[in-house]
Amino acid sequence: MAVVLIGTLDTKGGELAFVRDQIRAQGVETLVIDAGSQGPPTLDPDIGRDEVFRRAGTSAEAVTERGDRGEAVAKAAEGAASLVADLHREGRVDGVFGLGGSAGTVIGSAAMRALPFGVPKVMVSTLASGQTRPFVGGSDIAMFHPVADLAGLNRLTKMALSNAAHALVGMVKGPRVIDDPADRRPVVAATMFGVTTPCVDRARRRLEAEGCEVLVFHATGIGGLAMEGLIRDGRVDAVLDLTTTELADEHVGGILSAGPDRLKAAVRRGIPQVVSVGALDMVNFGPRATVPERFAGRLFYQHNPSVTLMRTMPEENAAIGARMGEILAGATADVAVFLPLGGVSALDAPGRPFHDPEADSALFAAIHQKLDGLASDDGSGRMIGVEDRPEHINDPAFADLAACTLLLLLQQRRQS
Repeated sequence: MAVVLIGTLDTKGGELAFVRDQIRAQGVETLVIDAGSQGPPTLDPDIGRDEVFRRAGTSAEAVTERGDRGEAVAKAAEGAASLVADLHREGRVDGVFGLGGSAGTVIGSAAMRALPFGVPKVMVSTLASGQTRPFVGGSDIAMFHPVADLAGLNRLTKMALSNAAHALVGMVKGPRVIDDPADRRPVVAATMFGVTTPCVDRARRRLEAEGCEVLVFHATGIGGLAMEGLIRDGRVDAVLDLTTTELADEHVGGILSAGPDRLKAAVRRGIPQVVSVGALDMVNFGPRATVPERFAGRLFYQHNPSVTLMRTMPEENAAIGARMGEILAGATADVAVFLPLGGVSALDAPGRPFHDPEADSALFAAIHQKLDGLASDDGSGRMIGVEDRPEHINDPAFADLAACTLLLLLQQRRQS
């Protein structure tokens, strides 16, 4: 049993040595990796910086000579991620620990994101109380805030580092909840937002009643990232992607984007999908005062003091629909797309603030334009179908249709 410790040993050698000793005292072996690039290491590593930078296509000497700190951190992150991923494939990683300020956090978290879900990951970072998305992404990294800066060992940093070290030891030595090989239930990933909850909850219950295990992801950007990552890792058999709202934030500039690769993992993995347009009537921002000035004059809805929703416009919906169609057209497994003509969210219905048939129609028409020609078997071994439905997305009949269709696609896949 061994854990990997990653740090810039020219500046954080003493702190990482303290963590190493805390972990070893609990009977867990350690493997120390040096990702520093400036001065000499103050702690002898098990794997030196030369190997880290070699994996990034350069050398520690070359990076030091250039003196570009930004480049050094980027290359160290690239090399550390490659190295740790290989160590894990060799069965030499039971957990990962990192510490540092901005540089150490970029490097350590990059290595952690290269590992699959479930491998214990602890990052002690002076940035842990701020915006952590660039470091955590869609992974399961546990970030600890040390309160004091990691500049030497004192009563605060010792306590913080000791707590974090023992947390990792507990994760590594404790009873692990692992996948049961005897559990043959199909794993379905589903996306949900508050304004599509009635639909997704009903569909989830229907799928579970038929023997599926459903993983629901909150479509807040991070949720989409996490789902896409698990699909890429091969942990998902089918997708019930009814809430694709993150595409609107990506296109328009909201705060809940899942990035440009949203929708692509299932397409590339070749697993069946049922897709809809849930909550594509909205773009998400923080408090009203934080909405960019360029959106002045648009239609807003104050969901709560911390969340401001902005209605998407017809031209935006057309572009989002075209993007969806372009991605889904590349699918190698069956895809069913259902378009709820009655409205795409709880706010998009007659009498509700985001009811806009023109904007919805632009969305639906763009999807049809990209996918209608693929609605029948074209010899690729998969079917892509688009169907207009009279229901609202939260109508029970719409949820039942989505769930039953996905069950049918799973059955057909098993038979083939």
